[in-house]
Amino acid sequence: MVASMNETNAALQVMLRIPGQWSNPGELIERLPPGYQLTPDELRLPSGAHFEFIPMPPDEQFPRIFASSCREMPLPEEQATVESYSVNIGLKGPGGSLESAHAIMQAGAAIIQAGGAGVFIDNCALAHGGSNWLEMTEDGSPDAISFAFAAIIRGEQEVYTMGMHIMGFPDLLMRRADLNENGDAIIDILRYVCSSDAPVNVDHLIVDETGPRFQVVAKVDDPFEPGSPMHNPHGRLKFVSMKDIASSN
Repeated sequence: MVASMNETNAALQVMLRIPGQWSNPGELIERLPPGYQLTPDELRLPSGAHFEFIPMPPDEQFPRIFASSCREMPLPEEQATVESYSVNIGLKGPGGSLESAHAIMQAGAAIIQAGGAGVFIDNCALAHGGSNWLEMTEDGSPDAISFAFAAIIRGEQEVYTMGMHIMGFPDLLMRRADLNENGDAIIDILRYVCSSDAPVNVDHLIVDETGPRFQVVAKVDDPFEPGSPMHNPHGRLKFVSMKDIASSN
């Protein structure tokens, strides 16, 4: 089972898109932080980690997609750069753990320091302004990494995450009715899963000072097709409020 999970994580590829206004590759190379090396094919970090380098021409739809995908409002100058960007820098590399997710964050941060306006993540359809991305990368904690990569989708009946596979975790699923008044229950669960020392599986209880709060009652398949960057090979964990479990017994 461990070997299978390792193989799954090794196969996962994370894709970032970083828009900017560079006139030529030399301008980008000159502005990279010390220790970072860029070739026509890859960006290499001081740590030795390397990521596929994929420059892409501008797409008139991208600025609208970027703006609608931002978790927090980018700075005005970042928005202006996205609106008139000349090239999108694609970075692709392995995911599947907090460590690998942080490494590609560092790669994206280097491109931002060289003039990139922000980051769009294909695997979760989230975007972040450049200054926010730099702050999260410098922090490097499970909270910061999960904030960067885990989208939260709130439907009429269900609330779920998308992008947890980037960090090597199943996505989370729960009924909207199980959210607390301010709606942050799924955020509490997300933080717990990302910081837990042991895997969270079916029958796992989440407990706080008041007692048991949620339990994992099932593991279900991810709805995205294999091959999609949004597909989570680890599936989804379905959480249920302990109040509901108690009332049904």
